[in-house]
Amino acid sequence: MASIFILTLASVFMSVLSVKHPVIESDDIIANYSYNSLTNVPKNLNQNITVLDLSHNNIQKLVTSDFGNLTALKVLILSHNQITEMDTTVFESNIHLTYIDLSSNRIENISSTFPSLLHHLDISSNKLSTLSVCRGLTHLLRLEYLGLGATKILHSDLEFVSHLQLQEVFIDLDGLNEYENSSLLVLNTSRLHLSSLSNKKSVFHVLFDAVNTSKILELSNFAEWEIGKVSVDGISAIIKNSRVTHLTMENLGIPWINIVQILQQIWSSTLESLHIHNITIQGIIFEIKFSYFNTSMREILFDHATVDFFIFDQSIVYKLFSEMNIKNLTITNSNLLFMLCPSNSSTFEYLDFSNNAVLDDIFQDCSTLKKLKTLKLAGNKLQKLSKVSRMTKNMPSLHYLDISRNLLDYTKEDCHWSPSIRLLNIKSCSLSTSVFHCLPKNLTMLNLRKNDIAHVPPEITHLPNLENLDLGYNRLSDLPDCTSFPRLMTINVANNQFPYPSPESLKNCSGLKEINMGNNPFHCYCEIKIFIKEGNKSPGKFIGWPDDYVCERPDDIKGVKLKDFYLPDMYCNVFILVPVIVVPIIVGLLLAFCLCKYFDVPWFLKMGGQWVRTKQRTKHSKNGYQELRRDFSFHAFISYSEKDASWVKHTLLPRIESMNDVRICQHERNFTPGKSIVENIINCIENSYKSIFVLSPNFVQSEWCHYELYFAHHKLYSENTDNLILILLEPIPQYLIPSRYFKLKALMQQRTYLEWPKEKSKHSLFWANLRAAISINLSESQLESSVSSSVSNSVSNSVSSSIPNENV
Repeated sequence: MASIFILTLASVFMSVLSVKHPVIESDDIIANYSYNSLTNVPKNLNQNITVLDLSHNNIQKLVTSDFGNLTALKVLILSHNQITEMDTTVFESNIHLTYIDLSSNRIENISSTFPSLLHHLDISSNKLSTLSVCRGLTHLLRLEYLGLGATKILHSDLEFVSHLQLQEVFIDLDGLNEYENSSLLVLNTSRLHLSSLSNKKSVFHVLFDAVNTSKILELSNFAEWEIGKVSVDGISAIIKNSRVTHLTMENLGIPWINIVQILQQIWSSTLESLHIHNITIQGIIFEIKFSYFNTSMREILFDHATVDFFIFDQSIVYKLFSEMNIKNLTITNSNLLFMLCPSNSSTFEYLDFSNNAVLDDIFQDCSTLKKLKTLKLAGNKLQKLSKVSRMTKNMPSLHYLDISRNLLDYTKEDCHWSPSIRLLNIKSCSLSTSVFHCLPKNLTMLNLRKNDIAHVPPEITHLPNLENLDLGYNRLSDLPDCTSFPRLMTINVANNQFPYPSPESLKNCSGLKEINMGNNPFHCYCEIKIFIKEGNKSPGKFIGWPDDYVCERPDDIKGVKLKDFYLPDMYCNVFILVPVIVVPIIVGLLLAFCLCKYFDVPWFLKMGGQWVRTKQRTKHSKNGYQELRRDFSFHAFISYSEKDASWVKHTLLPRIESMNDVRICQHERNFTPGKSIVENIINCIENSYKSIFVLSPNFVQSEWCHYELYFAHHKLYSENTDNLILILLEPIPQYLIPSRYFKLKALMQQRTYLEWPKEKSKHSLFWANLRAAISINLSESQLESSVSSSVSNSVSNSVSSSIPNENV
């Protein structure tokens, strides 16, 4: 019954909200010009506007042309302006208007005709002297909300709207000078809201009629009514005349004694629900006898209650409320510190003490709350979760418990919950993972949002009936094991620290109807592809898919929705990745090996290493390389193949050495015993002004000839000297030259060489050219430079004229 009562109140409240505020649809075109200091309605407005807000400006007059072209207009808000006059036909073209707000202006007379489709009309808080405007509202048969206000309220004026089936009538009584008795009684409304009554003489008559006008009555802003001056008999008469079942009062200050008197009077009336907001309890608080018998009251709500007398016995206030024989009691935002346990078996089914300063000593060892079904203690100063559990153990009917927004702590003490608890809200309590060891066993819904939970212990098996689990805004890194909760249907793990849900957790939670994993820092790598596949396969299962599921890492795709993320399978499948990466590497290595073999790279590396080692040894010797560079010991070093030794020894050497004592370095005569062959080669080349190479097919087949050519070529570039003389003894076809002799190929293409002629008649020219090429005075360095230059030119000129083009 209590739940039905609450639902009924909620439905009434929502219907009132829909009347007070305009209904904006998704296809409406809205123009908001509020707070723009306008003095006139803007011109050239879009004629398709459906919602126009001109509130909080300085508009003073409304004319027909202001809204003449706005034929689609449905909502017009003109409150809080300086309007004093309106044309009679100002709304003539706006036949679709359903909502007009002209409140809080300076209108003294309204003769305008309002559109017949109006649902909401508010002309309160103006300068109207009477409510004669009601004469022009008789045709508004669809009107649901009517806001009025005038200095005189007459029965004859309100009779013109008595036939209208109104949901709410709001009357601003500020400035009321005259009220005709029984005027309010003609209104046909479900809800009557009176505000700001300042005329003390009219208090009784207005209230007397108001309580008999509708079943829902709201009184606001009457802090200066001095309701205490109304006699007890007057209050009694008002209450006896009342047919109000739901009374709401806002913004009032009443002495404590009058509060108790009014409560006592209405306790035996028809009133079922009392809501008081923003009340200040005045005067000294003392104990007053109160009778709780014969009441229709079912619900009392105090919100934002304050006391202006600070020194008093608080148990007096607590006792007044704790002994009430009603079903629903709400005291919120009132700095409530405690509440007494009812002395007798209580009828309370719903208690809400949210946003107070209640400690966890409340209701300890209290055994009179047997019927309590809902208890809300959110936003208080509860500390020990185990102590809260002991509070509930004597509440056998407790179904819903809200202890959210408390700084709770649990250190593995024994917990003793009421077995009847099904719904538990402990969000925003700074609880850690240990909270799972202190939970009611028969829960069906558990809210643990905004705590400090890093994981759900796998050994938790005492929640077999849990159907809804909310773990949003925690520190989870993966979905919990859903097999621990066999009846789980929905789970919320949004706003945690998921890089991705593991395949095992997805499999364990595959039987759930709804999963919310949105707004987690997803890492878009291979591991998340399984989850993306599940999301695309069952988008309705994952709440917020795809908008709330975006990549956080890597940075280059941050913000990309998971459904749009793509990674080729070869990056994630090792059986594809290995062939794709390893095979090209192997092929590349094989290709490099073949190329090295083909170009004889090992030979060059070996020769380079030997040359470096020899250079290091000669650098530190007495007759090393540095000393030999000062003066040359030989005119030339000669390199040839042993197979060509006969021509060299019997033809070349005798002829060269007969040329003015030319000194030739030959390996058989001048290599130093004990040194390596490579070192001897380098020393001979370094001690010789020139290096002569006798080229033939035999030469290119000799490895030592290659060494000698390599070191001579290196000296050519390292010392920038012209020290090479090439003698072609026999033609060498290009295909016979091995790949490692690429330097020889380059030299034969870039440098002039001497070719040994077969005809004897040309031998004299050959010797002349050779003499010019190697002639040098070893003791004069200046002569060396000049001879080198002249020889080079003479050789170039003579040889070029004697050697065929194809050999150059």
